[in-house]
Amino acid sequence: MNIGLVIIGDEILSGKRQDKHLAKVIELLSARGLALTWARYVGDDRPRITADLKHAFASGDLVFSCGGIGATPDDHTRQCAAAALGVPLVPHPEAQALILERMRDLAAQQGLPYEPERADNAHRLNMGVFPAGARIIPNPYNKIAGFSLGHVHFVPGFPVMAWPMIEWVLDHQYVHLHGGARSCERSVIVMGAMEATLTPLMEDVEARFPGVKVFSLPSVEHPEFGRHIELGVKAGTDPVDAYAALRAGLEQCGARLGPEMVRS
Repeated sequence: MNIGLVIIGDEILSGKRQDKHLAKVIELLSARGLALTWARYVGDDRPRITADLKHAFASGDLVFSCGGIGATPDDHTRQCAAAALGVPLVPHPEAQALILERMRDLAAQQGLPYEPERADNAHRLNMGVFPAGARIIPNPYNKIAGFSLGHVHFVPGFPVMAWPMIEWVLDHQYVHLHGGARSCERSVIVMGAMEATLTPLMEDVEARFPGVKVFSLPSVEHPEFGRHIELGVKAGTDPVDAYAALRAGLEQCGARLGPEMVRS
């Protein structure tokens, strides 16, 4: 199953805040033997968010969407998700019950009366209005739930909330996928080489070993190796035969080789 990530917010695109979600989601997936297939950034623009969410729903991929699920004027994700599916926004009883519980907890902590009918508290209930058919994602930080629609899962932009919520989804709904993207890599440093001269060898190895991917990572200013290419193969199981063929081809063409690496 492909896995995608949508990161929403003008503050990311303007540089006011640095995105932390991409690296963390890759880490969370890798810990479960999964890999990210694609990622998109989009600002607080309803037509663009709606278009990206339409793609997410239509893809059949497992997708996480971070940001924009609050109830301020610059939060559009809930509305765009509903528009993308052509369904109405409706109060979610469980999500709103959790919001009321949060209000009660805060009032008790601050020694204030519990007043859910107060205007600001009534507005907070909008954070529990989701597209029809949504399922909630529990928020261990402050009980303000995220929501899921099919395989698309919506969490807040705050990392302290979003990351444990993503983990909850992965560990409660997709355990059967864990380990499905584990791979093994074997590679070697090729000194002073040009990718164009190595491309026929790379194509030959991929053609001879179905299921194996060849990768080429060039570098021009490495402090130890100078200009070089890390050339290797990767697959779901140890690609030892494909790597042997790759190395033999490099030796045949007189390539100057450096250290070898194995990653899994």
